[in-house]
Amino acid sequence: KCLRFNPDATIWVAKQQVLCTLNESLKDVLNYGLFQPATNGRDAKFLNEEKLLREYPQSFEKGVPYLEFRYKTRVYKQTNLDEKQLGKLHTKASLKKFVEYVQHGSVEKMLKLLDKGLDPNYHDTETGEVPLTLSAQLDNCTDVIRVLCLGGAHIDFRARDGMTALHKAAITRNYNGVLTLLELGASPNYKDRRALTPLYHTAIVGGDSSCCELLLYSRAQIGFADENGWQEIHQACHHGHAQHLEHLLFYGAEINSLNASGNTALHLCALYNR
Repeated sequence: KCLRFNPDATIWVAKQQVLCTLNESLKDVLNYGLFQPATNGRDAKFLNEEKLLREYPQSFEKGVPYLEFRYKTRVYKQTNLDEKQLGKLHTKASLKKFVEYVQHGSVEKMLKLLDKGLDPNYHDTETGEVPLTLSAQLDNCTDVIRVLCLGGAHIDFRARDGMTALHKAAITRNYNGVLTLLELGASPNYKDRRALTPLYHTAIVGGDSSCCELLLYSRAQIGFADENGWQEIHQACHHGHAQHLEHLLFYGAEINSLNASGNTALHLCALYNR
């Protein structure tokens, strides 16, 4: 089937367009993406979900430019890969060992396996996490995150619960994790399976508001709502997170936004005695 996409829409929107045309459901659907094959001297790559389609130059080398819809795996630049060697790297034991290296911050051991060709885009069978989402929750996470991304980890690859590494860093109030991921090109507007962003989750978890402020400074969009119409501002008021509320209002949150029950954030402050 051939689809036409709006070049002024995001890759995420194009991906939803593809999913709506499928006749069957896909397992781990959030980790599928639009893939641009190598052409005109450009490396093959998966397109960043929060960028506009027009930001990616299309090749007319084979006539009409096209993209592929594929499950996200490591994109190898080497052409002489040893399939047998790769198979040995991806046994259950090896993948479990790699997760342990990530958890302990064993960067040198991680590097050895990644240099041999290990694909870090996989789910840990016990936790459902992926190496990158695990690393985003570590205290000393910067080097681990950088090594994973340089070793082929997709920065928007989601854990089984649908969250990206940036979601995990925000939820655990890991400022260094949020900062490192943003510096490496993560979008502050990645969505989980409920279409909620890392900023939304900071309004729920509260604590030090530095992650919330950093996401807003990095142009996180405001006004995402859950299935009950609750936006970030409603959550901040519900949980009594005054500093988060200040940041949201400073960056343009609509103070009179209504949830599905017709309540504003001020109503929630009164209802929950905040």
